Amino acid sequence: MRVFVTGASGWIGSAVVPSLIGSGHQVVGLARSDASAAALASAGAEVVRGTLDDLGILGETAAAADGVIHLAFKHDIAFSGDFPGAAEADRLGVQAMGEVLTGSGRPFVIASGTPAEHGRAATEGDGRNPGRGPAVGPQARAATSEWMLSLASRGVRSSVVRLPRTVHGAGDEGFVAALVRMARDKGVSGYFGDGTNRWPAVHRLDAADLFHRALEAAPAGSTLHAVADEGVPLRGIAEVIGRHLNLPVVSVSPADAGEHFTWLAPVLAADQPASSALTRELMGWQPTQPGLMEDLGEGHYFG
Repeated sequence: MRVFVTGASGWIGSAVVPSLIGSGHQVVGLARSDASAAALASAGAEVVRGTLDDLGILGETAAAADGVIHLAFKHDIAFSGDFPGAAEADRLGVQAMGEVLTGSGRPFVIASGTPAEHGRAATEGDGRNPGRGPAVGPQARAATSEWMLSLASRGVRSSVVRLPRTVHGAGDEGFVAALVRMARDKGVSGYFGDGTNRWPAVHRLDAADLFHRALEAAPAGSTLHAVADEGVPLRGIAEVIGRHLNLPVVSVSPADAGEHFTWLAPVLAADQPASSALTRELMGWQPTQPGLMEDLGEGHYFG
């Protein structure tokens, strides 16, 4: 297939692209910078220059493709506090591509996040809000996913791959890397409250494999969970960080969490385990890479 990939040079996209090319697919990657364009060309992909704001380019390139994988998101402005703006740009981009694929029967895969369910692991059937219109905050991405899945009734083989809080591996600059930096800055490796809150996790290469499988074989309207570790306790993560950095491991009370963890505090405050049992059964997906604790133990987060 000729596959259009947004976010093709990003953390997950840079693993998805060689996986697709290695299987004989032709990849067209969206690049917003010279560095991204060079990386994609080096990987063997065709490059189209543009951003998530270039709705015409998104639509035209999707229309000329045999399938689309959408991984791009404005993480820079989301982390700066404008999550609604990032979510709105994502919604408009998904809509621009989805509309041109209507009636084609072609695959369209997007990334989202696993939901949080009180007291249990979230499943692929959770977090659905059929009939809701555009929302603000984290609910906005759920609304986009719901619209995306509705394309199944309009002749698109649409699917949503939900990613856990941590997509880890060598080169990760996400939440775990942020905890390592905070530990170095504070002189202690902290965990929220009693440390029993859990993060689901997956290795970057296992996540890329699921996106590849979804493109080729996910049934229309599928919600999939790219989850390898159902829930890793935050205290365990803090203990590994403390051991590698030779720092004390301490509890940070909810009252002090905002000052200690800053922007990461709301994420740490939630217990967010997630299951991928249905995904594994449906897609034959079995994670083969190291789990989060094993990956932390390999030391590359502390170089």
